[in-house]
Amino acid sequence: MHQNRNSRWSRALLQKQQHLQNPEPVVEGRLTRMVGLTLEAVGCQAAVGTSCDIVAPGNHHIEAEVVGFSGDKTYLMAMGDSRGLVPDARVIPVGHSSEVKISEAFLGRVIDGRGRPLDGKGPLVAETAMPLAGIPVNPLNRQPITEPLDVGVRAINSMLTVGRGQRMGLFAGTGVGKSILLGMMTRFTDADVTVVGLIGERGREVKEFVQDILGPEGLKRAVVVAAPADASPLVRIHGAMLATSVAEYFRDQGKKVLLLMDSLSRFAQAQREIGLSISEPPATKGYPPSVFARIPQLVERAGNGSVGQGSITAFYTVLTEGDDANDPIADAARGILDGHIVLSRQLADMGHYPAIDLESSVSRVMPMVVSPDHLQATHRIKQLYSLYEQNRDLINVGAYQQGSNPAIDEAIAMQSQIAGFMRQGINEPVNLQISQQQLTQLAAARMETATVNEAV
Repeated sequence: MHQNRNSRWSRALLQKQQHLQNPEPVVEGRLTRMVGLTLEAVGCQAAVGTSCDIVAPGNHHIEAEVVGFSGDKTYLMAMGDSRGLVPDARVIPVGHSSEVKISEAFLGRVIDGRGRPLDGKGPLVAETAMPLAGIPVNPLNRQPITEPLDVGVRAINSMLTVGRGQRMGLFAGTGVGKSILLGMMTRFTDADVTVVGLIGERGREVKEFVQDILGPEGLKRAVVVAAPADASPLVRIHGAMLATSVAEYFRDQGKKVLLLMDSLSRFAQAQREIGLSISEPPATKGYPPSVFARIPQLVERAGNGSVGQGSITAFYTVLTEGDDANDPIADAARGILDGHIVLSRQLADMGHYPAIDLESSVSRVMPMVVSPDHLQATHRIKQLYSLYEQNRDLINVGAYQQGSNPAIDEAIAMQSQIAGFMRQGINEPVNLQISQQQLTQLAAARMETATVNEAV
């Protein structure tokens, strides 16, 4: 009996050694169909997320990733240009593309959505493997948001105070100063590391952002991940995930990270392209259901870490097409984020920068990170701002008679001071303490104005 058991163990050990010496052969497939962005292969045994090497004539290799399957068909999408592919091209699985190696050497560098350097400063030396999809953090283990974050912008520091570890949305149409505001926060925010994800934007804006808006000093403590609009949908998706993985790497080291992603809408559009290309049914305004599953998967990775770790304070820009606040991506983002800052085209057309619309903006964690006096002063100024905006048309055409309503009289008297308080130059940082002091002074001026109106 004992001898038989030893014999079975010996055979099992021998089989394991033979398997290690002679691994299972890679099962290749062949390309059978290409329509739009989708490649179809048969005979290829590869899991979703696996990278495949497609060998075209002339030994031309094209990298692709498995995005789905149906029966014996495997659906792939090329990472780059798919020109030159022919029927029956070899499809060779080469492993998973779900990990990326990151190190401190990423600081000061500009990389693409696949982690390759774009700045011509030589190769990147990476040490730690991080999953592109991230490692879920138990919500009960996350540290609470208890302290404010200084972003260097007076209107946000005072009226829409951001907490360290908060996820904020920046909702704006085109041409209302979104990139300028992002650049100000990049340079002025009190953070150890800044990670910028430029996803699906114009290619020329990458160089402009790095050189003009970020600048050499800002780049020293920043990592820029650029996946412009001409990149494939997969690269744009990977770019957003890579930027978040880089932020998670530095957060795990106990650092305070600022993550700026421009834009969440382009990330959703890339996922829509992938979903529709593999015949996923469209739902709301042409967006398939997978888009609305991807957004929270990406956003929930930001925030505070566990005890002993740092934090990721994230700003995601959301493009409201035609300034439509009811865009489905805007609705989905508004529900998952911890607040939103809305930029107004009307204010931008008036030359008011940053063009923040106080009526439509809110920071949901502000009550937890500011004092009751600060919160009360904010409410007072917001009431006057909203009251003036609601009666703007009547005031401008002269239909309102002064003295009819004391509250409106006070709003009119304070309007110029509030507008001046909300304006700020792009090279003029205003820290959190000064912002709060100026808000207190503005609220005190409001009380003086109210007293004068009552006396009159």
